[in-house]
Amino acid sequence: MQKGVVDFITLGCSKNLVDAERVMRQLEAAGWRCVHDPEEPKGEVCVINTCGFIGDAKEESINMILQMAERKKKGKLRKLIVMGCLSERYRAELEEELPEVDEYFGKFDFENLTLTLSQGEGTEAGCYPAKLTKPAEGCASYERKLTTPRHYAYLKISEGCNRMCSYCAIPLITGRHTSRPMEEILDEVRWLVSQGVKEINVIAQDLSSYGLDLEKRHLLPELIDQMAQIEGVEWIRLHYAYPTDFPEELLEVMARHANVCKYLDIALQHCTDHMLGLMRRHITRAEQDALIRKIREQVPGICIRTTLLVGHPGETEEDFEELKQWVQEMRFDRMGCFAYSDEEGTYANKHYKDDIPQDIKDARVQELMAIQQQISGELMAEKVGTTQRVIIDREEGEYFIGRTQYDSPEVDCEVLIPMHNAQFTMHIGEFVDVKITKAEEFDLYGEIIDNAQCTMHNSQLIC
Repeated sequence: MQKGVVDFITLGCSKNLVDAERVMRQLEAAGWRCVHDPEEPKGEVCVINTCGFIGDAKEESINMILQMAERKKKGKLRKLIVMGCLSERYRAELEEELPEVDEYFGKFDFENLTLTLSQGEGTEAGCYPAKLTKPAEGCASYERKLTTPRHYAYLKISEGCNRMCSYCAIPLITGRHTSRPMEEILDEVRWLVSQGVKEINVIAQDLSSYGLDLEKRHLLPELIDQMAQIEGVEWIRLHYAYPTDFPEELLEVMARHANVCKYLDIALQHCTDHMLGLMRRHITRAEQDALIRKIREQVPGICIRTTLLVGHPGETEEDFEELKQWVQEMRFDRMGCFAYSDEEGTYANKHYKDDIPQDIKDARVQELMAIQQQISGELMAEKVGTTQRVIIDREEGEYFIGRTQYDSPEVDCEVLIPMHNAQFTMHIGEFVDVKITKAEEFDLYGEIIDNAQCTMHNSQLIC
């Protein structure tokens, strides 16, 4: 029996998105119709999946709660529910400050959220018990309502983190690192392929530690090797590796399998020994630089995406100048930068003084990103004249919009193909070969080519 419409609003990272998709699957099994990230919410129930990572994310979550609370006040919403990282961490405070919310649930309390709405009528609640424990009999833990375009999806292989970096609140929210069983993950990949998914974006807070809690050894290389052999998996992309204790056997797997994208998202945060020590990263600059060299040597042409943090307590002008020089030397393909946010309960919050003014933090972010913009422009220009395999994500204005293997959805560069230059029929989710004709700092332009006029040479398409 149809119970009504639930508007789901997901804030934060792709790991949050996977959680939302799992809850939506349960609610639809219980008779609800779920709509994800509606431009104009109209459902009688709204579930906000919050982020509580840093100050800006918490502010965004609070503002969204207030916005939906106002909607409820006007009689346009019957029930308002909040879940996710913010309510996992600050539930008591939220209940006191925002009583307009009907129910608060933590990050892993999927079952009770479903039961609250289903009231036990024909529900399949219990498919996703708390965290990553064994699903109930007859339920597959990987079943979810996919909200991404049909051709790609995110695949969460573990939860939590044991690293305890000085600035990071994630371990306080998600707890210790917990790996999913390998066979369960591979079953989910097979299911995703059966749903039409071609690109698997593997995500975790710490990919590098996958398997250590299961068998006391790195299992990521084996997992990716087996995943790459599943029929229908066209692209596998790896997000959020950790440099300390990185499983270097993974590099051979990446180099051997053509469907494992030459792409690695590895957050490095800083480069000076002084700052790496204060951040409790358990690695030196020499070790970090050696790892980057090894990655590039063993996986030729790899795109490295990284994230840096500036304005951490104790960061001197000398540290920042060295960081700028390092970024120029490393020439990362993709790079993001964030200003330090003093998060209560973290090591830095307890032991350091947040002594760098916000305007200096922001100026450092802008300065680093200006350097990266120039580097990105130069690296993108080198692709002009090359032929790239591109997956088509959408149509927008006068362009087909796609990505190469070096670009993750929503966060990286895109390839724009003018519709009037497309000589062949294209469909969303289709792979096409594109000759790059123009480059900007963060986008490429190209034209579809006729494969009949091309030949393969050293694993590259020459046209």
